[in-house]
Amino acid sequence: MDLLKQCQQWFEQDEAQKVIDTLEAIPAEERTPELDSELAKAYIAVAHIGEREPFEKALELLAPHEEHFAEDHCWNYRIASAYYFLDEEGPALRYFEKALKARPGDKDTQEYIDDCRRRLSLPRFEKNFRERTQEGWAAFSQIEAELRQIIDTDETHQRGEELVEKCGNALKTALRDTSFELGFNGEKYELILSPEGLRSRLFPLVYFQKQAPESVLEHWNIWVGRQPCEGFELRAGEIEVRADDVQMWAEETEDHQVSLVLYCEKLTPILKEDTDKVWWALSMLVDQTIGEVSAIAFVAGFDVYAQPKDEPAKLLSELPELLQSMGLSLWRDGSDYLENSYLAYELELVEDPEADWRLDVYTGSCRLPVLINDYLTARSDMVDEYHKDGIAAGFLLYPLSGFTGEERVKAILDFRDNLRDAILRDAGEEAVTFLGGATGLYCGYLDFIAWDLPAVLTAAQAFFEGSDLPYAHFHAFRRDVGGVPLLDEKEPEPDIHEETGSLLSAEDIAMLESFDEGTSGYFWRMLQ
Repeated sequence: MDLLKQCQQWFEQDEAQKVIDTLEAIPAEERTPELDSELAKAYIAVAHIGEREPFEKALELLAPHEEHFAEDHCWNYRIASAYYFLDEEGPALRYFEKALKARPGDKDTQEYIDDCRRRLSLPRFEKNFRERTQEGWAAFSQIEAELRQIIDTDETHQRGEELVEKCGNALKTALRDTSFELGFNGEKYELILSPEGLRSRLFPLVYFQKQAPESVLEHWNIWVGRQPCEGFELRAGEIEVRADDVQMWAEETEDHQVSLVLYCEKLTPILKEDTDKVWWALSMLVDQTIGEVSAIAFVAGFDVYAQPKDEPAKLLSELPELLQSMGLSLWRDGSDYLENSYLAYELELVEDPEADWRLDVYTGSCRLPVLINDYLTARSDMVDEYHKDGIAAGFLLYPLSGFTGEERVKAILDFRDNLRDAILRDAGEEAVTFLGGATGLYCGYLDFIAWDLPAVLTAAQAFFEGSDLPYAHFHAFRRDVGGVPLLDEKEPEPDIHEETGSLLSAEDIAMLESFDEGTSGYFWRMLQ
């Protein structure tokens, strides 16, 4: 019997484990995409709700074959199911929609799509990031003395992998995928959490950093972003490279950043063989020269050249002085940078009152522009990344029709500030980080990252209920889901006619009675 047909028979007999045992015995490189897909189906079938490993294994098997199965219902349904049971409803929704397109009208797929949208409208987590952070620091506290002991005694650096594994297992309780470094500066031990060049990752890392318990801070410095290190030397294979070995050409951009062109003669021999390695090495050198947070703030990007430019060059080690000559101060702490990173923006508004929320915005400020850009272009990559760690990114919206008079603009901004202050007071700083706000033609908006969404929405709802607003909503930074009412628009009280005690006047009743022609009349026949 054909192996695929045999697998189908085992599934019909509810013997998915036989599929796993048989297909796992075949070397991975010898399995076809179809066999990998069946094996993934089997892992999903034997998994229990709450387990992660079988669903992660299914993703590992399915992901390499996306191009092969692009329009296949079963493959899209299976990878969507794996994401769904890992509580990653964002990618699950996208693949369920592709599965439905491949098999229009499929009831099960449509039900999953509807459920994903409900869950994404009001994100719910087994553990939100506030809880995960508490558990992460509790786990780190239990092993930090052992980590210090390894750092003190591992003079030949033989226990590096063990050190990283122990620390990584503790941190992933809060952050499933984070890069970090451990060390000792001569006075205190250091844990450096790297955002890997992404501004969006600074926010959860800074939040995590701020929640570090005193018992940990007694022995450890917790940094977000690699710190500047003068004279830092990087080894790429047998090659040793310093910032003084890298030539640099810098061009200032319109938004007060620099775009760099870098050339390093020492790295040129491996540029063709392993381009990624060279880019990583130069990125690391930039981070160590000005600090990783400053690199995020001030470096718009860089190109790597195989030959030096004809123009006069500076050395990469001179980058700090170059930035300072532009009036820019280097950032050492990620928290300080985020507090001072608001960007004002203006948009071309949409005047249609039926358009999606936020499309009426004409001005605003934000500390995480990628969220605004993703929402306006109907992308959700950033919120999907946050969702993995129990983080919700969204905004509160409310109508501005009641704000009138000469002081209208001030009243709108004061109301938004009062809403923010009320949430901070009632939910606490441990529940939320505000990103900015926006003013639209019809609505006002307050943007935030929620580490504990229920606490934020409870506080917001209490504030709205004490206002004169007709309605207010929470909306995730997603265009493909609806909002969640926090204050329902009140229906106007009906007018009751005193003489009849009814919604109908005496004239209305007389008119309706005149239509009554008995059992032979039009209305009786329609009723029947």
